[in-house]
Amino acid sequence: MPLVTSKEMFKKAYEGGYAIGAFNVNNMEIVQGITEAAKEVNAPLILQVSAGARKYANHTYLMKLIDAAIIETGLPICVHLDHGDTFELCKSCIDGGFTSVMIDGSHHSFEDNIKLTKQVVEYAHDKGVTVEGELGRLAGIEDAVNVSDADAAFTDPDQVQEFVEKTGVDSLAIAIGTSHGAFKFKGEARLRFDILEEVQKRLPGFPIVLHGASSVMPEYVEMINKFGGNMPGAKGVPEEMLRQAAKMAVCKINIDSDLRLALTGSIRKYFAENPSHFDPRQYLSPARAAIKDVVKHKLINVLGCDGKA
Repeated sequence: MPLVTSKEMFKKAYEGGYAIGAFNVNNMEIVQGITEAAKEVNAPLILQVSAGARKYANHTYLMKLIDAAIIETGLPICVHLDHGDTFELCKSCIDGGFTSVMIDGSHHSFEDNIKLTKQVVEYAHDKGVTVEGELGRLAGIEDAVNVSDADAAFTDPDQVQEFVEKTGVDSLAIAIGTSHGAFKFKGEARLRFDILEEVQKRLPGFPIVLHGASSVMPEYVEMINKFGGNMPGAKGVPEEMLRQAAKMAVCKINIDSDLRLALTGSIRKYFAENPSHFDPRQYLSPARAAIKDVVKHKLINVLGCDGKA
C-alpha cells in the first residue's frame, strides 16, 4: 500500500465523530511502537516529521523507516511535515515524498499568513499533496517552536472563513488553549470549546486540527521523577477534553510529548534497575513497548479511531 494523503482520512473522521492520531517520529523504535499499536487495533495513522526530526534522523532514513512500516503493517499511513515555517521547507518535503505538509504562518500578520499559505497550497495541490494551515498561536516549546505565554493568541473565529477561502487549505490548526511541551497549564486545564464551536459553525464539515495535545500522562512523569528526573509541575490536556474535541470538528490530534515521556521514563527505569547493562537493544526494547502501549491507549480511548483503517 502506498502512502496516502489526509483528505479521505479526515472526511471519514469528521463523519464518524473521531480523530486521527498524528504522532511525531524521530527514530526506528518510535516508528515501530506507533505502527505496531495501530496495526493491532486497525487504525489509520499520520506520522509527523518536524524540521528538527528531519535534521536529526535524515529525510531519507525516516522515509525508508516509514516505507518499512507500511510493508509490515499494510496500514494507510500519511507522512506529514509538522510546523513547516517556510515555502522552501514545505517544497523540499513535498518533493521528497511527503503526502501532507503544514505551513505555519501564524507568526506573520493575517495577510502575510494568507500569502505564504496560498503559495504552499498551490505548489502542494499541483503534486497531489494536502496542506494544513494555522490561525492563532500556541504557547510552549517543542523543537524549533518557541512561543511565550505573552505571544500566544487564541484563534479569531471571524478570520477562519476568509483564511480558508483565500488559501485553499485542506485543514486548519486552531488555538483554543492547548500548548506545546510538557508544561501546558499552571492552574486548572481549560480549553475554549466556545471557539471550536464557533469555528465549526463558520466552516461546516471542514477538518480542524489540535496541536500541543499530549496529556502528559502522570504515570510517566512520576516514573521519570522517581528514577532521577526533574519534571515538577508537568501537566497536559485531560483526555476527556480531547475526546470531546474529537467528537466535534477536530479530525487530527497531534501527540508528541507523551511519546517522549514514555520513552525517557522507560529508559531511566531500566538504567536504574540494570546498572551493568550497556546494550542499546536492552533498554530500547522496553522503551518501544511503552510507546506502543501509549499509542494503543490513545487510538482507542482518546481518538476513537480504532477499527477505522
